[in-house]
Amino acid sequence: MNLSTFIKMLVKHPIHDKLCHNHNKIIKTSKAMKQLLSKNRIISIKIPTCLRSFRTAPNLKYCTHPPKMARVLKLNNGTQIPVVGLGTYKSPPGQVQQAVKDAVSVGYRHIDCAWFYENEAEVGEGLHAKIADGTIKRSDVFITSKIWNNHHAKEKVVPMLKDSLSKLKLDYVDLYLVHWPMGFKETAPSLPTDASGYSDVDYLETWEGMEECVRLGLTKSIGLSNFNSEQVERVVTNCKIKPVVNQVEVNPNINQKKLIKFCKDRDIVVVGFCPLGRSNYAGRPGFPSPTIHDPEVIKMGEKYNKTAAQVVLNYLVSLGVVVIPKSVTKSRIEENFDIFDFTLDKNDVAYLDSCNKNERCSPQTAYKDHKYFPFSIEF
Repeated sequence: MNLSTFIKMLVKHPIHDKLCHNHNKIIKTSKAMKQLLSKNRIISIKIPTCLRSFRTAPNLKYCTHPPKMARVLKLNNGTQIPVVGLGTYKSPPGQVQQAVKDAVSVGYRHIDCAWFYENEAEVGEGLHAKIADGTIKRSDVFITSKIWNNHHAKEKVVPMLKDSLSKLKLDYVDLYLVHWPMGFKETAPSLPTDASGYSDVDYLETWEGMEECVRLGLTKSIGLSNFNSEQVERVVTNCKIKPVVNQVEVNPNINQKKLIKFCKDRDIVVVGFCPLGRSNYAGRPGFPSPTIHDPEVIKMGEKYNKTAAQVVLNYLVSLGVVVIPKSVTKSRIEENFDIFDFTLDKNDVAYLDSCNKNERCSPQTAYKDHKYFPFSIEF
């Protein structure tokens, strides 16, 4: 059989890449095959043994071509957010710049930042390096930042965004979030040790400052982070500009299905931080064991020729969640982005669903006595 005939068969009956792990770089997608055919770049090849039963492909384990997994989601203001982003929380100084460059080179077009992370200047350096070498234009990449709890007063919101923009060396961000509903006094530490550091500034006042950021062109979109359903509803009811996302912890230990549905019903996208849990906390009392260490999930990865982390990220994206896994290791950055070419079967999805324990990596119980503490209700 020559390649021309083989391509035509693939176009008519597309096969999942997993049909043959050893040849998936040659036999990638029917779209690529069509392009080869249209350019008359036809050669004869020996068809791999694993594909010689092509005409009876329906009997093969991985012959069903999966539904295409979206790489972007549309927000309620018409803009789009890439479904996989690079998280930068606690990314070490001296490493986050290279991590951003590696991520952009791999194909990431979404970088999640925050004033509280204290590394926005380095993120900006990595971003501008890839703009300078022609890999991307500013308009190609989606940048998020967040306002921290000490600056919830309405008159502080615009100056704090300008501070982040100065560090990032950008004219605007694509998304600006209220990092937490809880406010702290401006003179208090970033993480107060007792209630004397709490502020009673209402997050609705903060939201008015966020809306001003949009009007000034400093951000294209605004959203929430770590808000519960009642707090989201209160903002939606009182706002002039609707939040486009709610960024919360999402992983199989806390899959947030109820909050996801609640937000979806209000046309708000959920962005999930800590999607892989926190391996550095594994074994620590009071913290959930990351699902990527679960033997059953590791076996799933072997079945799909993927890692446990890729299985978990694929699962979360299938729930409609935007994921922002953090890493400064190039191989893991690449791995976390390579999640779009397989579909979990219903038994695997059911197992991952069963992992939900509503246990958080970031419970923030030190602030459970704050007026706006978000985790005192179910979701």
